[in-house]
Formats: sequence, structure tokens, C-alpha cells
Amino acid sequence: MISLMNAPKQLAIIGPTASGKTALSVKIAKKIDAFILSLDSLSIYKEIDIVSAKPTLQEREGIEHFGMDYLYPHQNFDVTTFIGLYNDVYALALKKKKNLVIVGGTSFYLKMLLEGISALPAISAQTKQKTQMYLKSLQESYDWLKSIDPHYMSQISSNDTYRIEKALNIYLETSLSPSEYFKLFPPKPTITTALRIYQIAVEREKLRAQISLRTQQMIENGLIDEVCKLERKYTRAPHCMKAIGIKETLAYLDGIYDKKMLQEKIAVHTAQLAKRQTTFNRSQFSNVICAEAKELEKMILNDFI
Repeated sequence: MISLMNAPKQLAIIGPTASGKTALSVKIAKKIDAFILSLDSLSIYKEIDIVSAKPTLQEREGIEHFGMDYLYPHQNFDVTTFIGLYNDVYALALKKKKNLVIVGGTSFYLKMLLEGISALPAISAQTKQKTQMYLKSLQESYDWLKSIDPHYMSQISSNDTYRIEKALNIYLETSLSPSEYFKLFPPKPTITTALRIYQIAVEREKLRAQISLRTQQMIENGLIDEVCKLERKYTRAPHCMKAIGIKETLAYLDGIYDKKMLQEKIAVHTAQLAKRQTTFNRSQFSNVICAEAKELEKMILNDFI
């Protein structure tokens, strides 16, 4: 059993995209001798560097980062990937006597680390084959599942292939509706000790200016060339090719946007994402310590040193 005396100190830094999370996390990690675990749905991919605003090796300042450059763009992942990453990094931090800073804009993964997910049943080859047959008629399968489990399916879009496939697998394998299954196998949290969560507060106009500047820098640093290479190597099929910054650049390559419009569209869509992230963080986490980056740095160091 791990002694809490020897356990790594942990904290999480959240906030909207372009709010300064990366720079703050590096400053903190240097001061408290910590690893950084990135919870970001785009930085996890190799070869997606500019559009993900992934920190360069110089910007990382010698701090070891995890959760970056972990998968290739054609490889799929879900929340269990981040749970596995967290467990591996925590074990390494324990071994190396390091602390841990969790940071990222995809706060849903942090929520799942705290609340947990249910273990899914082992799916037989026969069930997988049957599920694929059902998925050929996606709307019919969705309607059928909704008649079986209206509560669970009402939370899923009728074109969400991934989650419909998951629901089909559960029902066809166990003969239990998803709601029945998850009631029998409730989620188990991964992080079981108290975790302090710090949120960067940024005024809306300042954040928009930061997003606009970052978008301009992304284009100047080779965003278009990066997306060209990704499309040539992986096609447009992978889920990550629909990410903000990539989808607009593909539209530019198709002649739908000129370069000025490309920059405007990426900035607008990023600002909309930032608003959604802020709303999610406000509604999903309690007892969050919120302040501007400089003030937050002082507060964190005061708490951990």
C-alpha cells in the first residue's frame, strides 16, 4: 500500500484555449519538481504540432511532458487512453519522487479521472460482427436502442457512431440495456485523493486578442504546410482531421476560403470553443480556485511549497 507521506503532490490547471495554461504549468513544474501530464485531445498526436499549439522542446524548459506525441493521427483513442496515461505517469512520479501537474483544455478527461468510468464487458468476435451489421443502418439502430433505453440514448446524438457502437456492444453482449449495465457496474474514480484545481481567468476581450495572435502565428509558422502533409499521409478520414484549425485549412485548400478568411474562421471557431470550455469548467467542477495567471502562480506556489 502506498504511503500518503510518499505520494506525489498533484494539482490540475484548467482554462480555455490560449489562456496561458502551458506557460503557467511549466513555471509551476519547475518550482515544485513535477512532471506535466497534458490532457489535450490534439497534442496527444504525433505530427500535429502547429495546429495543436503544442509547446516546443524549448518552451518545455527541460520539464518532462506526458500525453503528447503518444499516438499517430490515424489511431483512435478514448478517455481510457488518458486514464492509462495517468496511471503510468503517477507510478513513474512515485518511483522518481516527482510531483505531478495535470494541465489541458480538454477538461472532460479530468472529470473522468475524478469521477471514473465503468469497466466495459469483454466483447466477443461474434458480437462485434453483429454490431457492425447493425451500424450499416445507423438511424434504425439508434431508434431501436432508444426504444430499449430512452434515458441513455437521449444523451447520444443519432449520428454518434462511436457511442452507438458502444451501446450496441453492451446490449448485444450482455442482454442488458446500457442503463442497466452501468447501474450494475458503476464508475470507479482513478484519482481518489483530494485534487486542487486551479482555473486561469481571462477577460473575454483579452482572450480573443490572444486567440487572434496565436492564429496568426500558427499560419506564419507553417500551419498550411502541416495540414497538407497530414492530409497526404492520413487522408481526411481520421477524427482529428475535423479539429479546429485543420478543417478550416482544408477548406482553404479546397478554395472555399482565402488566407484572410482562413485566419478569421480559425479565430472565431477557437473563440467559440473557448466559451464552451469555460461553460463546461464552471458547471462540472466545484471548489475551483480561479484567478489571473500571475496571481494563480503565487497562490499555487503558496499552497505547494
